[in-house]
Amino acid sequence: MDIYYPKPLAQAMKAQSAINDGAINDSYPMVVFVHGGSWESGNKEQYAFVGQSLAQAGYVTAVINYRKAPEHVYPDYVKDTAQAIAWSINNAPSLHADPKRLAVIGHSAGAFNAVAAVANEDFLAPYGIKPKDITAVVGIAGPYSYDFRKFDSATAFAADATPDDVMPDRQIKGEQPPYLLLTAEKDKVVYATNTIKMTKALQEAGVTVENGEIKGASHATSIGAMAPPLRWVNDVRAQVLTYLDKMLK
Repeated sequence: MDIYYPKPLAQAMKAQSAINDGAINDSYPMVVFVHGGSWESGNKEQYAFVGQSLAQAGYVTAVINYRKAPEHVYPDYVKDTAQAIAWSINNAPSLHADPKRLAVIGHSAGAFNAVAAVANEDFLAPYGIKPKDITAVVGIAGPYSYDFRKFDSATAFAADATPDDVMPDRQIKGEQPPYLLLTAEKDKVVYATNTIKMTKALQEAGVTVENGEIKGASHATSIGAMAPPLRWVNDVRAQVLTYLDKMLK
């Protein structure tokens, strides 16, 4: 993973590095971001703009990598996401971040990973972390409930896997943090039914869920507009930050 620091923190760290790191007492809220790409493409470098955007808003941000299909199928990439979340919680103090104020955000396949890693407590359990140790989860245009066998993304799942085995809306286990699930109004890749079904499943499990629609957004711009030059395209950044500020600050 790559870590992005808010500018005041980065400057303080730079100034203190010659003297004593312990002089920086401020701990910032933290975000772990999981990128999309049909579980087959994308990397943390391509999503540096998300790390920069969230750091600019005052969040220590980890942008992570995970193993990809077709070499690695479910649950490998969810396990990697869980490991990154656990590492971030356990190491937050050394990053000048507060482990009790940590959110996980994912887009597209990354939203699947983020939601799957938290919704089923078994993924975090090996690290001694519980879902409730995370303050909030934000999923943007995530495919949480669909029959992958009918799509190209079937290569990201085992040949004998079924939606009941792997879809996060059917794998909720353990006490959960609150969720914000966003859909893109003009998404032609991941349909809103995914968010509707995931929301229903979480609510039936007694979980607090908020929904939002990103007006005018396509699947790509539902994350692309996090970048500073593209903020005018839609309000995904505003919606995400409003929620994060409410939950973490």
